[in-house]
Amino acid sequence: MNKRYSILSIVAVAAVTGILFGSTYSNTQIVAGNALGVSPETIDKVTPQTIDSVTAKDVQSVGGLVFNMVGADAIPLDQVATEKANGRTVHEVTLTAQSVDLPIPGGKMYHAMTFNGQVPGPTIRVTQGDVIEVTLNVPSTELTGHSLDMHASRISAVPNFGPVMPGKSNTYAFIANTPGAFKYHCEGVGVIGMDQHVLSGMYGMAIVDPLNGYHKLLIQRTATQNGQVVLNNTLVSPAAYEFTLQFNQLYIDDNGSYNQDAMFKHQTTWTVVNGKPFGYDPVVTKVWKGAGGQNEAAPLILPVGQHIRYFVVNQGNMPLFFHIVGGQMDRVTQGNMVQAMGTQTWNIGGSQDAIIDVVYDEPGAYVVVNHDYAAIFSGAAAVQLAQASPAPNPSDAVPPVSSVSGTSMPQQTFVHCECTNDRAAQLGNMTGQ
Repeated sequence: MNKRYSILSIVAVAAVTGILFGSTYSNTQIVAGNALGVSPETIDKVTPQTIDSVTAKDVQSVGGLVFNMVGADAIPLDQVATEKANGRTVHEVTLTAQSVDLPIPGGKMYHAMTFNGQVPGPTIRVTQGDVIEVTLNVPSTELTGHSLDMHASRISAVPNFGPVMPGKSNTYAFIANTPGAFKYHCEGVGVIGMDQHVLSGMYGMAIVDPLNGYHKLLIQRTATQNGQVVLNNTLVSPAAYEFTLQFNQLYIDDNGSYNQDAMFKHQTTWTVVNGKPFGYDPVVTKVWKGAGGQNEAAPLILPVGQHIRYFVVNQGNMPLFFHIVGGQMDRVTQGNMVQAMGTQTWNIGGSQDAIIDVVYDEPGAYVVVNHDYAAIFSGAAAVQLAQASPAPNPSDAVPPVSSVSGTSMPQQTFVHCECTNDRAAQLGNMTGQ
């Protein structure tokens, strides 16, 4: 066996096995943070030639492979009340697994797997430092188990993300310590079938707002002054009209069932934004024309000259080249760290997010796309109309209002979703429509 890969391969295989299947590892053994003998002072001195000996020596010194099964953010359920008494806000979230048939263009249906009867699942919104106590219910009518992986957490996958079989439920809690727009999704049953569950609709977004709010937005344009071109910098308030955009793919056969072979070959049937292909395009493709109700395509309406904030998550297994036709991104943030200003396209990998801020200077049409041509023409296009004043927007593109003062501009919405009729009625009752 090649020495360079021997111990690393063993460690990697054992670690993955422990995380995914984990039933044989104790949760009482903990490895210290410097168990591998690599401190901040020595990390730059480690080379490919020394990593084998360092790893082998230190794994042996602690008696073999051990795992910390606790997690930095984990809160035992019997301590949630204490955290609340100590000043943390607690959000109780309930998600119910539900397999249903949902519409796709052409008057057809596909066999979807959902949280709460909708794709994507409900958007969760909290503030950095809040506690999320989440319960996954799996009705006895479900034909398979499900699970819930919250990317906003830093807790052990075992047992928190473990399978919940039909007729059962599972609850866990954690502190949302890191700001951002995070994916949550089903892991199938012990990761078996995870691809089918996620790519059939079992995903959603959890927004964690920074504790101290978002920064003001710097808008950099130019002007003329005394016969010269000068920079015209403006600071815009953090308060914004906010939208959520979640991109994914559908791989389905002629019967509306999941097609794993097509997934492995990356042969997308439809590319979806918030669960629907072309769901915000009533102008060009018109694939939803006459669908009525929550299925009728509708554009996003943006007020000109105002701060617009997009929470974007790539839920699928294809790259997302986020682009606004006719526009540019004034700021791109990931994890509350600014990554770019004044950029045309931003690459968001699978299960990654970005918070994108824009001010549209002129009225007109601006189209959000995944600037992969196969993705555009299979559904990844959302028409936006910038106009003088705000107007009601599709409900599935508008997140809950932030509890951080000066963050969210209130918006009126109408029910629009890739969801069952029962769920559409529930959403209508929740919004007073």
